[in-house]
Amino acid sequence: MTVSSGTGVRVIGLISGTSIDGIDVAAAELRAHGDTVELVPLGRLEVPYPEALRQDLLDALPPNPCSAEQLTKLDTLVGQTFAEAAARGVDELAGGKADVVASLGQTVFHWVEDGAARGTLQLGNPAWIAERTGLPVVADLRVRDVAAGGHGAPLASTLDALWLRDMTAFGPVAAVNIGGIANITVVPADGEVLAYDTGPGNALMDIAAHRATGQRADIDGALAIRGNVRPDLLAKLLLDPYYPAAPPKSTGKELFHAGYLDAALGGLPPISDEDLLATLTELTAVTIAAECRRHGIATLIVSGGGADNPALMASLAKNLPGTALKTSDDHGLPRAGKEAYLTILLGWLTWSGVPGNLPSATGARGDRLLGSITPGAGPLRLPAPHASTVTRLRVAATTGER
Repeated sequence: MTVSSGTGVRVIGLISGTSIDGIDVAAAELRAHGDTVELVPLGRLEVPYPEALRQDLLDALPPNPCSAEQLTKLDTLVGQTFAEAAARGVDELAGGKADVVASLGQTVFHWVEDGAARGTLQLGNPAWIAERTGLPVVADLRVRDVAAGGHGAPLASTLDALWLRDMTAFGPVAAVNIGGIANITVVPADGEVLAYDTGPGNALMDIAAHRATGQRADIDGALAIRGNVRPDLLAKLLLDPYYPAAPPKSTGKELFHAGYLDAALGGLPPISDEDLLATLTELTAVTIAAECRRHGIATLIVSGGGADNPALMASLAKNLPGTALKTSDDHGLPRAGKEAYLTILLGWLTWSGVPGNLPSATGARGDRLLGSITPGAGPLRLPAPHASTVTRLRVAATTGER
């Protein structure tokens, strides 16, 4: 990655994860100092989807059928919702002034076939964001990596590789983000960074919790804490061929959906809601822990909604007794907002003419500039491409984060 020092660029970052709860918004100012990019967090907020839109998005996910009409309407409605979220980010987080918006959109399908990513679709047309804010928008950030033979995921590897490089003095460090899908980035003391999806994250837990309580998730791990792991179900789930497949690899709710869970439960004795949640929580912890042991991880840094689940964090600790377990908050990035700050970094890299993928993680044939840029209210004026190599990301301490 290449960059040169200069004035700061104020970026708004937007993403809705695979849990489809709503839009994570963050603001930050970025500048380069030699080989280091400094990110100054300005704050973050969450904008929930209107319930009808959230349900329509869930109804459009595989294995459900979805028409061109549905996709067109959803692309527009998600784009309009993202636009309002971006406007709030500018006004409430950035003091009314920003230079560019970066959006990772709402993933609705990730096409993986025979171990290779063939395509990926994120909804939330950036034209609505540009029209609402008057700012240029960097969006569609995954497809170029896929076109270059990569998986377009996990793009968190770009942030983690720069951010964690100085934390490897006592052994390899890993960051895991546990959203609907869990992904890991492995940063060794030397050698190439690896990153890939480890498995279902919260996806199956959320399905089971909604069936049991009507809530979107197992709040505070309450059901899982009261249950016991069912060895027969856990063993059946762990037979999935995704887990032993070699990276680079990626997955999504097109695999880990309600029908998948029902198929796993088929033929087994009845299971209580509490035991089901305990088992699915253990599945996520066990599959993450297996990858940490594979790479001899000394420190694991957790982010995403899973970090707020005491049952999941306890299970991770139990399965990784020799690993220091931390959250991204301990190193300056709020666990609920890390992906929005990732989006900011990716947008800044593209805006500055810098490749944003990590081929050793995604499997792409080489470094690529990511995404497309939609102009704002005025002519598009890009800064001169940066010219010196960047190897580190420093998250500045700030009292502005909220």
